Amino acid sequence: MRCAGADWRARLSLFGPDATVPVGARAAGTLGHLLEGCFPGRKGKHLADATSFKPVLSICFLSAWDSWKLLVFVAVRRISLVAESRGYYSSLWISGVGSPGPAATKAVALGSQGGCPCSAQTASDTRPDAHRVKGDAVAGGGLKRAVHVHTGREEATATAMSESYVKRLFTILLDAVTDKDPQVQEQVCGALCALGDSQPEEALRACEEHLRLHEKLAHPHRTMILRVMETVVNSHIGELDKDLVRTSILLASSEMTKVKELVCDWQQAASNVLVAVGKRFISSVMEEMLSKFQPGVLPHHFVVQTLANLSVSNVFGVVPFLTSILSTMLPMLSAAKHDSMRVVFCCALQRFSESTLEYLADLERAPDPTVRKDAFATDIFNAYDILFHHWLQSREAKLRLAVVEALGPMSRLLPSEKLEEQLPKLLPGVLGLYKKHAETVHVSKSLGQILEAAASVGSRTLDVQLDSLLAALHAQICVPVESSSALVVSNQKEVLRCFTVLACCSPDRLLAFLLPKLDTSNERTRVGTLQVVRHVINSAAAQMEVKQPFILSSMKLPLLDTSSKPQKLGSDSEALAADGVRAISVSTLYLVSTTVDRMGDVLWPHLLEFLIPVRFTGALTPLCRSLVHLAQKRQEAGAHTLLIQYDGNATLPSPYAMTTRLLAVSSSPYVGDGRGAASLRLLGVLHRDIHPMLGQRWATAIPLLLEHLDGHTEETLSRKEWEEKLLTFLQDTLAVVSDNAWICQLSLEMCRQLPSYDGTPLEKNFLYKCIGATLGAASSKEVVRKHLQELLGAARFQEESEREGLACCFGICASSHLDDTLAQLEDFVKSDVFRKSAGIFNIFKDRSEKEVEKVKSALILCYGHVAARAPRELLLARVESDIFRNMSQCFSTKVLGIKVETKDLALRLCLAQSVCMASQAIRSSSHGSSFQLLRKPELVAQMTEFIKAEPPDSLRTPMRKKAMLACTYLASLEPELEGQAQADLIHSCLHGVMAVLPEPEGVDGHQEPLYLDTVQALKDLLTSLLQRNMTPQGLQVMVEHLRPWIKSPRGHERARALGLSACLLQYFLKHVHVSALVPFHNLGLLLGLFSPRCADLWPATRQEAVSCVYSLLYVQLGYEGFSRDYRDDVVEQLLTLKDSLLHPDPAILFHTCHSIAQITGKRLPPDQLISLLLTLFESLGDPDKNCSRAATVMINCLLKERGNVLLEKVPEIVSVLRSKLQETRGEHVLQAAQHSVYVLAARHHAAVVSSLLGSPLPFDSHTCTLWRALAVEPGLTTQVLGLLLEKMSGDVPFKESRAFLLSSAPDRVATLLPLAATCALYEVASTPASGPAVLELYPQLFAALLLRVSCTVGVQLPRNLQAKERKSASSGLASRSLEPCSSAVDALQAVLLRGGNDDVVQRMELEGGWQLLRTSAGHEEGVTRLASAMAKFAGPRLPLMMKALFATHSSVYEVQRVSSTAFLAELLSSNMVNDLMLLESLLDNLLARQKDVCARVRRLVLRGLANIALGSPDKVRAHGPQLLTAMIGGLDDGDDPHSLVALEAMVGLARLLDLVEAWDLRSVLLHVAVRIRPFFDSEKMEFRSASIRLFGHLNKACQGGCEDVFLEQVVGGLAPLLLHLQDPQPPVAAACRFALRMCGPNLECEELAAIFQKHLQEDRGLHFGEFLNITCKHLMHHFPDLLGRLLSTSLFYFKSSWEDIRAAAPMLTGFLVLHVEAERRPQVDLEQLLAALQLLLQDPAPAVRVKAAETLGRLVKFA
Repeated sequence: MRCAGADWRARLSLFGPDATVPVGARAAGTLGHLLEGCFPGRKGKHLADATSFKPVLSICFLSAWDSWKLLVFVAVRRISLVAESRGYYSSLWISGVGSPGPAATKAVALGSQGGCPCSAQTASDTRPDAHRVKGDAVAGGGLKRAVHVHTGREEATATAMSESYVKRLFTILLDAVTDKDPQVQEQVCGALCALGDSQPEEALRACEEHLRLHEKLAHPHRTMILRVMETVVNSHIGELDKDLVRTSILLASSEMTKVKELVCDWQQAASNVLVAVGKRFISSVMEEMLSKFQPGVLPHHFVVQTLANLSVSNVFGVVPFLTSILSTMLPMLSAAKHDSMRVVFCCALQRFSESTLEYLADLERAPDPTVRKDAFATDIFNAYDILFHHWLQSREAKLRLAVVEALGPMSRLLPSEKLEEQLPKLLPGVLGLYKKHAETVHVSKSLGQILEAAASVGSRTLDVQLDSLLAALHAQICVPVESSSALVVSNQKEVLRCFTVLACCSPDRLLAFLLPKLDTSNERTRVGTLQVVRHVINSAAAQMEVKQPFILSSMKLPLLDTSSKPQKLGSDSEALAADGVRAISVSTLYLVSTTVDRMGDVLWPHLLEFLIPVRFTGALTPLCRSLVHLAQKRQEAGAHTLLIQYDGNATLPSPYAMTTRLLAVSSSPYVGDGRGAASLRLLGVLHRDIHPMLGQRWATAIPLLLEHLDGHTEETLSRKEWEEKLLTFLQDTLAVVSDNAWICQLSLEMCRQLPSYDGTPLEKNFLYKCIGATLGAASSKEVVRKHLQELLGAARFQEESEREGLACCFGICASSHLDDTLAQLEDFVKSDVFRKSAGIFNIFKDRSEKEVEKVKSALILCYGHVAARAPRELLLARVESDIFRNMSQCFSTKVLGIKVETKDLALRLCLAQSVCMASQAIRSSSHGSSFQLLRKPELVAQMTEFIKAEPPDSLRTPMRKKAMLACTYLASLEPELEGQAQADLIHSCLHGVMAVLPEPEGVDGHQEPLYLDTVQALKDLLTSLLQRNMTPQGLQVMVEHLRPWIKSPRGHERARALGLSACLLQYFLKHVHVSALVPFHNLGLLLGLFSPRCADLWPATRQEAVSCVYSLLYVQLGYEGFSRDYRDDVVEQLLTLKDSLLHPDPAILFHTCHSIAQITGKRLPPDQLISLLLTLFESLGDPDKNCSRAATVMINCLLKERGNVLLEKVPEIVSVLRSKLQETRGEHVLQAAQHSVYVLAARHHAAVVSSLLGSPLPFDSHTCTLWRALAVEPGLTTQVLGLLLEKMSGDVPFKESRAFLLSSAPDRVATLLPLAATCALYEVASTPASGPAVLELYPQLFAALLLRVSCTVGVQLPRNLQAKERKSASSGLASRSLEPCSSAVDALQAVLLRGGNDDVVQRMELEGGWQLLRTSAGHEEGVTRLASAMAKFAGPRLPLMMKALFATHSSVYEVQRVSSTAFLAELLSSNMVNDLMLLESLLDNLLARQKDVCARVRRLVLRGLANIALGSPDKVRAHGPQLLTAMIGGLDDGDDPHSLVALEAMVGLARLLDLVEAWDLRSVLLHVAVRIRPFFDSEKMEFRSASIRLFGHLNKACQGGCEDVFLEQVVGGLAPLLLHLQDPQPPVAAACRFALRMCGPNLECEELAAIFQKHLQEDRGLHFGEFLNITCKHLMHHFPDLLGRLLSTSLFYFKSSWEDIRAAAPMLTGFLVLHVEAERRPQVDLEQLLAALQLLLQDPAPAVRVKAAETLGRLVKFA
């Protein structure tokens, strides 16, 4: 059917902007049928106006109704299918829509997502499904139709792979050769070899071009490329053309001879390429090699090596060249002076001889059968003469072994007469090598060849040498083979081969030598002899056969097991002391050099040779003096000539060596009879020889140094000052020279001499500083980094002075080379020094744990000095990322992932010192005050741990002092410490100092300096922290930390605490700035704390207490507006009272306390009186009886002086009653007070309740007793409970406030009245007599207390109550915790117990529910468990409780709505709700909360709805649409930034799917699948696990009836599921296993389904590579059209944030390519794939790079 244009446009009007949703939905439902008739049956006909689709698409996709969108998508799908089938595909989808607006763009994007009509993705979605093209045809026909993709790009790329692609593939892999990880390098090389196996010529060209274009490529990487070339050549030598081979030969030759120095791996690899090519193209290779092997010029080492190897690999090709090669080589042998060159010549002669022998042995196959041994005899003999008579005598063991290896095969080429002539010398010479070498296998092998040569010519010399031969060989065979070394075993085989030769020549003499040795007592001799006999019987059977009787008779000799252990012989010798002789010699030298004429020519300059060696240090002073004298005489003779002439004097020390030596020894100037002055004078004399430009500067600088030495003695000289002067002298010298080469050479010499000073740590320390100064002056960064690296590698970290010196060196160097210094330190930190080995007990590879701690100490100290010396303008940018980060990395130690606290004191001290230096450097910077040190909390915490680790009762190390100093400097930096961190710091510092037992004072009455310094450090720290918050609150915080120590039962702790308090108050008074008249609100609390201490037992404490009161009153005057210099007459009277406090008489003390109270009362504001009295009341229980009595005196005085402000009625009476109970513990007082409260409450219960609620929190035991008195009579109890419910619910439960101005979030602080009412309710409900009243108000009490619990989770006490809470807890006055949430939970428990629900309380206790209720994280779970227990044990009470909780859905407090929703949601999991007929009302209430603004409420609503599956599964079908609608709404919840509602919806759907009607499920199946798809790759494990598991349930639900549109989602999820099998979280991997097993049947492939079922069982281990390989094999076999789609999905995961998945993605790509047919290449965007893999080769994870390289190797399939 076709429709005319007018009818068509009329029907389109249904989709207009004014169309209603139902009308639009119905119209959209038939849109496909309407449009189907608008297409002609063949191409070329007129198409209905395609532009009309634009309003349809744009209007439809602007709808917010999901079901309408779904129908529109189905319609659009039909349009695409019809258009495609009739040839209008591009017309409709490309040109027909024109230039869409935003809505249409979104529509096209949504419609093109692989047949996902309900997808909510936008066109900018980066997931692979978002890039799918043009909609897949999924109208029917199963999976193969579903995955068929129409794309122009695939058709365009379906051509054969071009050479440029292969070249790019090689380029990518060759660029990756430079990877630092060995495994990646190995895999890259493997991939190159695999590509080379397919494209050998292209591989060789690519390698050649890469090496040619990258001249600066490091030789290890060039080596790998050359090895690839060798592999390719070896495998395809028969396929290569000559031009390419010629290029490869030239390249390999160039690489091999590019540098003269030996770089063995690189040059050997190039040589191997030449050898490989030479197997076929020997002429070309020989032509190139001979061009570099010219007469008269020593060739490159590896040219000779290559010729040698060629002769072995291609015997027939090389031997014809040997005569000319040998004639050229022989003159070179005499010219070779270096051992390495001689060794390679020996190797070449050995190989040439071996190849010649092989050639001669196979003349039938040889190309020139006329070759004879005589042709080589002369040259070989000439070479033999040089090797044996000259080179064999070398001291170099390696050369001797090379010579002897060559002599073996060469001997077989010698003329027989020459061999006979040489054997008398040759055999002893070879045998003598046994004594010179531990590894004798080469000697034995050569000896065997010589013996064979001698035997072949019938030499008579063997008979003469036989005895020595047998003895030497027998000794070798008797060497024990205990180590099972391969060399020892090989040596014995070669020795046995020698015995075989001798057995054939002289069997009688051999047996005569061997058989008697069987009778020896030495076990090794017997065993060795038997071994030889057994061997010769087998190897020389013909000669031994006739000797059988003789051998058998010898075997009958008894073999005894007698062995003795060798004794170790040694002697100790002691060197005789030669001090006297040395002294005489030294004095004689000086006398001769200064008095004897013409001795200058004899001694100069040879005396300089004794200047540098350390062993002559004792004679350095007279040596320098003699040299100065000689030099001055020579200067007089020739003023302008150099004193030292180095021509022909190679042993003279260089100027750099002398400068280094003389500077180093000058650091200890008075040692060795004043060698510092002597050394400096010698330096001054030699200035021209040191450097021509130093004369003028040194002429003024050195005398100043000598003058400084003359003005001091060894006792008065400051070493630090002296070293600074020397360093300044050195730095001036370097500045004058200003020659980088000279400076670099000086630094090299300094580093070279550094080990010489191991015995003199002070001088070595100074030399380190000199190295730092020298490197700082150097401009060559390479030199600086190299020397720094060497210093780190060679330092003796276990020496403290060396660690300090090394750190100073790095610090001084950093002043000029900050970046290089930091880089070198970081490289060392990342090196193997700290890398852990596989063993648990062998923690470090090369160093013990203790040594590593010392290394860490040095590195941390280095960073500290670097920070201290670094340029301030550069420091701030690097202090966080480079300095503090690496300090922390060095300090932290982890074993198997567990942090291990170090016990090394030096390491801790170094860290503290370095933090001090770095913090000081930051603070001294111009921007230091505003710099944000993000690591400040971490550093402070670490220092705190150091302080905590110190023994609390003793002070033996400066650890506390250094850590507190570090914290002091850190405290001055931004950001400000958080409250808890600061509290921990103060607590630890106070505990670390206060608890230290007092040391006995010294003779002069002074304390230990370490203790005084530590106390001063503590004062500095506390004042610096107080300075950050110069407010009453800040002062109160500090005092609160001191409070426990102020009230300590130990006198010395109180004295120290009062001393610190006085210091803090004086600092506060001196520095506080009052900008407005504000109250000093905590004056009363502080006065109440300090004033009772005026009567302390310790006189010092009393004095400090008066000082505290004095300061507090002046602070108060300051807050009242008085100036800081104002002096108040009343307050000044306190100073006159100090003297009277020195008297121990209690009467005088209490009188003085009375006077202090009078003074305090006169200056105390009225509003502070109550707080002062309350604080003094607390002091009544002070452990110091004097203080307790003093508090009584002060209270009486204050009441007398200021009692007029305290008059009130009921509150006054209640206060008096409480006071009486506190003062007297008599039983009669208790009873009277209870009765009075009861009578008073019977008439004025509201006033009494209000008064008692005003009692200080936490309620003490006496107040609790008064509350319980109100529960005696049921009527009164009901009224009291009602009032308490009003008080608890009438006020806000908490207030939000910020403890600090910079706090990120406000703190919730409990309001007092509801808190007091809660505590009071607990006391009343816990009384047994209150039972009837509790039952009467049970529903209201339960609901109110549950809501109170929810409102107090995470709520804090007011700060003024926190100290009281701690004090009450420590003194035992409080019967229970005042913590807001705990008090509410306790009250709820009391109500449940009193209401008869003991089972509920016990169940909650067993399940930990009460504890969960108290925490923010577990509160919801706690409410859930409470609801479960109530449903089980208190079912009949649920209706009234639910009624009370229903009203909370409109509560203004979110937490109340959350708790009530959680409670009601859990009730649905119980069948009790259904039995009580509460299901409908409960469902209605929960559904009403579904639109709550709080995401947590909406989430709990979904949980409750899902709970129906547990509590009432039979009701799920009846409410199925309603439940599914709610869950779908949860999935579409867009107001939850964390998507927790969607998570709950996914979990709930998984529980409901099996219970709903299939028809209800089918309508939402696709929508759910699309909505959960983005969660597959969520960063949160819970989302990935839930979404993937739900996807599995969706597949399970539709098995057997899977529609094509859903099948599209199955296909789209296949790759993500496979990759997430490698998810780092096990729950996600388990969910993927389940989902894939469920997907299997829907894929219509029995093989895949069987594989999934077999490999993905939950209890079975998974070999991922094997599984992925077989899965890809079947996918490509059954569904090859999926290739492009799977690859594009895999490419998306190349950027995954999880390393395991990034590694799995190229694996999937590689296996797909491995198993797909080559003709499927058009489905693959090779350019995109190559680019992605190339980027993946730069991944930071080596495992990922390995997999990327492996996949690149598999792309050869398309080549």
